[in-house]
Amino acid sequence: MINVVLPCLDEAEALPWVLDRMPGGYHPIVVDNGSADGSADVAAGHGAQVIHEPRRGFGAACHAGLLAASAEVVCFMDADASLDPLELPALVGALGGAHLVLGRRRPTERGAWPVHARLGNAVLAASLNRRLHGPRLHDLGPMRAVRRGELLGLGLTDRRFGYPLEMVLRAARAGWTITELEVAYLPRRGRSKVTGTVRGTVCAVRDMHRVLAT
Repeated sequence: MINVVLPCLDEAEALPWVLDRMPGGYHPIVVDNGSADGSADVAAGHGAQVIHEPRRGFGAACHAGLLAASAEVVCFMDADASLDPLELPALVGALGGAHLVLGRRRPTERGAWPVHARLGNAVLAASLNRRLHGPRLHDLGPMRAVRRGELLGLGLTDRRFGYPLEMVLRAARAGWTITELEVAYLPRRGRSKVTGTVRGTVCAVRDMHRVLAT
């Protein structure tokens, strides 16, 4: 079994598609982060394990899911249908030669990845690469695969949008092998809280720059 952590805030519209496409042997853990649209009930109705994280924050939800996981390998991905769970086995398969596998997003349609969000991601990736030695990374996207015990050993502390960057930064400093695989990036379903809004992107970039400064 492999656990799939899905941080969730008002994703009732997208969850059925995401959960119905979960590969066999991949057990979804939906971490409800204060949804007001019945997301938790939708997730439970589609067979997901649901936990509630009252502390708001992307990192808080991700870490709560990590702690709730029991499998040796854990995947992370968004619950907004912008990423296809059927791509997860390729990432997990790449763990044979890496400690951390990141999904490098490839937009499938114009507008799937707004310009402001793509620019923010590129700036952060460039800043990260200047601090690291090794293969150049291109994306700090949310789809990734890692061994649970090793990730817990990194001692991640950020509980906001800086969590994904802190994971990569600490992994690199620990000498981990980090690999990227291309994954399709689809237009999300429902209202975006981050990449679909300039304000959300600014908040995410600010949090990640704070992590880079540590």
